[in-house]
Amino acid sequence: CIQAVTLEVKEGNSTCIKAELSASFSITYNTSSSTRTVQVSLPDSATVDTGSSSCGSDGSSPWLVAVFGPGHALGLSFSTNGSLYSVANLTLQYNLSDASIFPEANSSDVVTVVSSSVGIWATINTTYRCVSSATFGVGGATVTFSDMRLEAYMTGNDLSPTESICMADQASTTAPPTTASTTTASTTTASTTTTAAPAPTPPGTPERGTYSVKNSNSTVCLLAQMGLQFNVSYFSLSQNKTVQELVNLTPNLTSSSGSCEASSATLVLTEERTTTLNFTFTLNSTSNKYHLSGITLLANWPDMTAPFSASNTSLDYLRSTLGRSYMCNAEQTLVVVPAFSLNTFRLQVQPFEVTTNQFATG
Repeated sequence: CIQAVTLEVKEGNSTCIKAELSASFSITYNTSSSTRTVQVSLPDSATVDTGSSSCGSDGSSPWLVAVFGPGHALGLSFSTNGSLYSVANLTLQYNLSDASIFPEANSSDVVTVVSSSVGIWATINTTYRCVSSATFGVGGATVTFSDMRLEAYMTGNDLSPTESICMADQASTTAPPTTASTTTASTTTASTTTTAAPAPTPPGTPERGTYSVKNSNSTVCLLAQMGLQFNVSYFSLSQNKTVQELVNLTPNLTSSSGSCEASSATLVLTEERTTTLNFTFTLNSTSNKYHLSGITLLANWPDMTAPFSASNTSLDYLRSTLGRSYMCNAEQTLVVVPAFSLNTFRLQVQPFEVTTNQFATG
């Protein structure tokens, strides 16, 4: 039986992170003769590690770290853009010398694995709610959450009654999902003042934007020029049904950030406070080929009942050779998940080995 656990991070008398959740872990480890996989539940005896948990008031990321057993821990760090918050990193630590969980392990190491593509997002001052099970790969292990209610950057000491409901719960319910407070008054007011929106006009070809990422010594390490158009299916507040909408990214309202590592590069595009698009490129150092391996979208548009998030980290698009750029002037459709595709126009990108702030040959 997987037990529900309540965890709180406080600063003084104020709560800044609170989570009510059930969690289980699937961990594969080596014995002297084979490999074994064990299932471990987060016990209700788990406690918040006050030494490594924090509200992030000193400018660092807020952290919720739960410890259990001899040297096991589950950690969640958070980030925000002012209107939305998200789980930035999911960390699992397990101690292979714990023979009650890892019998006959051929190592006594304490192993720490981290995932940064989790897709847990909510509007600030709302509670993230996901009753459905959601499984995340973390290194060679998996973490499965269920019956999850979570809030970071809290202003009060209890979870907000206003909820941001995960996509899995929206898909499994027949009633339209809502981010409205559970009080009847607000729901009634909303329904009486809402008028049906006219069918949206197609947005046309998106404007081409130029984006770059700089490394720690302020040298450009990733370059991209492209027009971007989102094709998203979501539940419309005004029409009370699922709609499919094309939305263009507006370059002059969009900022770029990201990071460049030896074998991976990330480009993050943020349009005002409503849209965040994350590209991850991966380099195979053996073949000297790179490709677009991951796309994550977080959108919180006016007619959405809840923030939309979609992520796929096993893509294989935009393949090219190290030292060259990838170029395609024609419209391309990059399917990410069934509810979200990204249309690209006049695209040129180079995520590795940028020199003199210019594209190499495509």
